Amino acid sequence: MDRLTQLEIFVKTAELGSLSRAAEVLGMSNAAASRHLSALEDRLSARLIERNTRRLWLTEAGQDFLQRSSSLLNELSEAEDAINAHTVSPQGLLRVTSSLSFAMTYIAPMLPELRALYPKLSVHVAVANRYLDFIEAGIDVAIRTRLHEPDTNIIVRRLGRMRRVLAAAPAYIARRGEPREPADLAQHDMLIYNLAADPFSLHLTKGDIERAVRITGALDCNDGQVIRQAALAGLGILIQPLYIVQGDIEAGRLVPLLIDWQLPMLTMNIAYQNKARLPAKIRVFTDFLIDYVRRTSRSEIWSS
Repeated sequence: MDRLTQLEIFVKTAELGSLSRAAEVLGMSNAAASRHLSALEDRLSARLIERNTRRLWLTEAGQDFLQRSSSLLNELSEAEDAINAHTVSPQGLLRVTSSLSFAMTYIAPMLPELRALYPKLSVHVAVANRYLDFIEAGIDVAIRTRLHEPDTNIIVRRLGRMRRVLAAAPAYIARRGEPREPADLAQHDMLIYNLAADPFSLHLTKGDIERAVRITGALDCNDGQVIRQAALAGLGILIQPLYIVQGDIEAGRLVPLLIDWQLPMLTMNIAYQNKARLPAKIRVFTDFLIDYVRRTSRSEIWSS
């Protein structure tokens, strides 16, 4: 077992370029990781990694050993996954990343049902609106809105397409009035999600009619929940996926605006690393998530 741990520390350190980050991903202290790495080098009577205060690099022996070690660990992982794929209860830690809004609306509520089916599967959720690196952050599954991944080793599976809406609180509408045409939005206080592809430009359609309008923000923010709370407080008009504000609209806390006009839909995807055999924990989680979203969402919010 110690030998396997030593290999995992060495390979993860080489991948991340940092012993401390490797220790964090593998859930051990820096001191323990350093001891394992030193024990490996002592056992092999070879220096595998050179390091100074600023960086580390592989020796020639380390480069050769990395290739062999990575292959060995991959084969071991695939062997375990092949067995797990046939078991009733996939197990281990699954690291998932998504936006705060998606985690609140879908991931957190579905976990009790998932846990009941797979009690040996633990889920770690890293809430982030930026796209975390799979290897650096140790991510297994990412929920993302971008259509393509720059890394060709990443598999992208469509979760669904989301309708977006414009909405504001009754207090804001009473104070500033309701926009009647897309061009009116240029005169309103907008609450802008600044990680959108072109956050200060809106494109709306009504049948064959298309309109583009430049907007300015009373608030721009990188989190949908902050924008939602600002809208509820009457600060301005938000532009958000319907699943985030559907409950507020039904309760009358927010009022949808320009309902005859459509914003471009957003595509939500599930991304994970391409492997010879998909780990059982990733397979059951992604299948369950897709089923859960379709079971619990209304057709006007999501479409396949």
